Amino acid sequence: MVTLLLDSTQLEVVLSATERALAFRSDDVRIARSSIRTVQLTDDAWTWLRGVRARGSHVPGVLAMGTWKAAGGSDFVLVRRRQPAVVIDLDGDAEFQRVVLTTRHGTALQQALRLEVEAEDELADVVDLATGAIQTHPTPTQPEG
Repeated sequence: MVTLLLDSTQLEVVLSATERALAFRSDDVRIARSSIRTVQLTDDAWTWLRGVRARGSHVPGVLAMGTWKAAGGSDFVLVRRRQPAVVIDLDGDAEFQRVVLTTRHGTALQQALRLEVEAEDELADVVDLATGAIQTHPTPTQPEG
């Protein structure tokens, strides 16, 4: 299972050695926080796959890991069986348009993205952020009008 780390500037998807090998990827996935447009929870990540596998591993219904190419760009996919997942739509990211991950921490990710991390230099686990184990400030909301 991937580890999701967040600070004031980026979300980092930390991959295990096995996940790196199956995704044919040498480093973790780093996403600028400013490029995250939406975060959606889903019970069936398989319906969110689009395009064809460009680099990675795919066993239908069992696992999909790596880069998927579609008409509009590339997606990073890390899906296992029929587990809960999170779909992160990106705007302006240089590498991906969407990230689809099976994780039981999707709700914690949504909550953590609404917070401002006080320690700007250190990445923190999204579960710790969402549960209040790490000092945060609510993100100011924009007035309507």
